[in-house]
Amino acid sequence: MGRETLQKKTAGGILLKLQNRKLLDKSTTIINYASIFFMTVALVILLAPIVVRGLGAYIFRGTIEHRKVIFEQFQRGRPEILQNELDQVQMARQPVFDMLKSFETELDEMEGRESREMNNQLKELKGLLRELYGVLPGERDPILLRKQYGKTRWKDAREVFHQIMQAEKWDYSDPQHSRLVRFPRRDVFQGTSLEPLFDYLPLKFRETMRPRLVFYLHFLLDESKDAHFFGGIFPEILGTVYLTLFAILFAVPFGVIAAVYLAEFAGDTRFVSLLRSFINTLAGVPSIVFGLFGLAFFINTVKLSETKSVLVGGATLALLVLPTIIRASEEAILAVPREYKEASLSMGASQLRTIVSVILPAALPGILTGIIISMGRAAGETAPIIFTAAVSVGKPLKLLETFSQPTPALPWNIYNLCTEHEAVDSIRHVQFGMVFTLIAVVLTLNITAIFLRARILKKLRG
Repeated sequence: MGRETLQKKTAGGILLKLQNRKLLDKSTTIINYASIFFMTVALVILLAPIVVRGLGAYIFRGTIEHRKVIFEQFQRGRPEILQNELDQVQMARQPVFDMLKSFETELDEMEGRESREMNNQLKELKGLLRELYGVLPGERDPILLRKQYGKTRWKDAREVFHQIMQAEKWDYSDPQHSRLVRFPRRDVFQGTSLEPLFDYLPLKFRETMRPRLVFYLHFLLDESKDAHFFGGIFPEILGTVYLTLFAILFAVPFGVIAAVYLAEFAGDTRFVSLLRSFINTLAGVPSIVFGLFGLAFFINTVKLSETKSVLVGGATLALLVLPTIIRASEEAILAVPREYKEASLSMGASQLRTIVSVILPAALPGILTGIIISMGRAAGETAPIIFTAAVSVGKPLKLLETFSQPTPALPWNIYNLCTEHEAVDSIRHVQFGMVFTLIAVVLTLNITAIFLRARILKKLRG
């Protein structure tokens, strides 16, 4: 009887353990799916505004001024069609210019305070019309391209249109609570020859700007004009590619060789433990430190180039990603079954041949993953290239020029355009377009790593 009771208790205990294990497995699965869900939601919340506004650099409603810029600055478009459009736009704008000329004649007849006030109001109105239409008839072409052309985007044109229709002034009637007051601008010019202008503009606004949906894929291929007011980001993309390739070319050989040494040749000595500690420490050093080191060592000490250059920037980025490549490659080599090595050695192969022909090919998926992740990091780093490679504005470099000249790059130019540009609010679409492009590049590299890893693993498994 006691034996049967003991067996029942034992069976009950085993059943309880199985139930607990199943419950634990289900809980772990639920937690994993929940984590993936929340990470996906967080990623969507983070990336959605960047994607939406970044696509605005490629897809937008462009005005006749945009088509004019593209034809005159980049020599794209059909001249006969553009000229026909420009003639029609000129006809729609001419009444505006006629009203301005008529009011200027009327202004000459005014005297004293009224003349000064009206003259100031006219200057403000003309400034807004220049923003909208570009150079007004009878004026010289300014030096800056941004002053020669009007608003190239329909969204920006509408904002200027609202400023034309609605004037602003500060109300100081209450000294303790001054406030900005908006009022119809036509009230300023009431009773003058400019008053009809504020009835004409709303009716003919579309005809004077001619908005049209634009797919501006040349944003990736055009050079910037007038500090990114016009054009694209090709020099920045090319500079980023150069810097990333240089970094990988420098870092991969040293990283893989170091990983092979640590995994296959180095023992468990104090020196090797210290070496691994140094590698782990380097992986956590702030990137700005690498930038300062690159300036001090590669430029001022070694004289790798006389000043900033892609070569120096690539070498600095190589130091930055070297610890990641070493650790990823070492872990991949250690993950190769020891039977592979033993079988090769038993067949008479040397240790070096075994490493080159057996271990490294088997570890290739992990090594490639580390390399491509490092490429993504190198492409997105800003601090190391500030002192070693990056400039705000520049032409696309030829390959030989990379050894001695600096380059624009996406990470640095994003920072520069968002913080130091003189008209930061006027080029928001360029800023978001750069961020979107950089994120797309990094995500593409990571997806490539996943794809290559899966494909190589499939080949290795037969």
